[in-house]
Amino acid sequence: MVDIKDFDSIPDLQSPRRVMKYVLVYCETGKVNMTVDEKEFSLNSGQVITITSGQIHRFNGASSAKGFILEFTLDYFGKDDNDIELIFHNGLFCHFAMNEVITVDSNVVGQELRLIQAELIEQPYQYLISVHARIKLILVSINRAKVDRGDEIWKPNALFLKFLEAVRDNFEHNYPVSKFAQLLGTTDMKLNELSKIHAGKTAQHVIYGLITSEAKRLLTYEDLSVKEVAYKLGFNDPFYFSNFFKKQTGISPSQYPV
Repeated sequence: MVDIKDFDSIPDLQSPRRVMKYVLVYCETGKVNMTVDEKEFSLNSGQVITITSGQIHRFNGASSAKGFILEFTLDYFGKDDNDIELIFHNGLFCHFAMNEVITVDSNVVGQELRLIQAELIEQPYQYLISVHARIKLILVSINRAKVDRGDEIWKPNALFLKFLEAVRDNFEHNYPVSKFAQLLGTTDMKLNELSKIHAGKTAQHVIYGLITSEAKRLLTYEDLSVKEVAYKLGFNDPFYFSNFFKKQTGISPSQYPV
């Protein structure tokens, strides 16, 4: 549901971690080098990075660094469409491998994270409501930092985020757009409209992109054959999967990672 740990309390930060929660890493002091999926990042004091549910991440070095890792599920935080849209506002927790390091107001973010930690340890009356509110304050503070540095304001649609989550939750079924529209109580046309607005591509190509990212994770971090990866992603024919992967990435899955 929701959890927070400081760097010192996680035994092996250098091993790849994958949690089906939204993850926020905040470096309070020192420097943290880390990998998210295939990309390398460095966080200095007063900086955060947001990691989408399902992305694989690990620390490559954090000697003497202090900070927090906050994790929360969509079910916990997404009380309504406004909450869901806040998760994705200005590209936060983006599903499209657009992770970035953001310098924030440490007086706000650091303080709220410490208060969240205290709430979760002590569990006073209505503590989960308090924690939810504090996470909202943190996300607003991060968005303000992005706007202050000149980022364009981007407001997502809750239905589009629900579509992305539905794809991620159903990789093994390899559903077409029409099935996701049915699951979400909408139409193919609406999903295509939102996908073109938010991703600049059709809903089907959004699905292809998410499948390709998941295939890369499985090929990089899991001890699986190409055939096993194909089956986990809903491809009945490994040859078809190999052709799909090569079309999306330019190389065959047997050559990945390069």
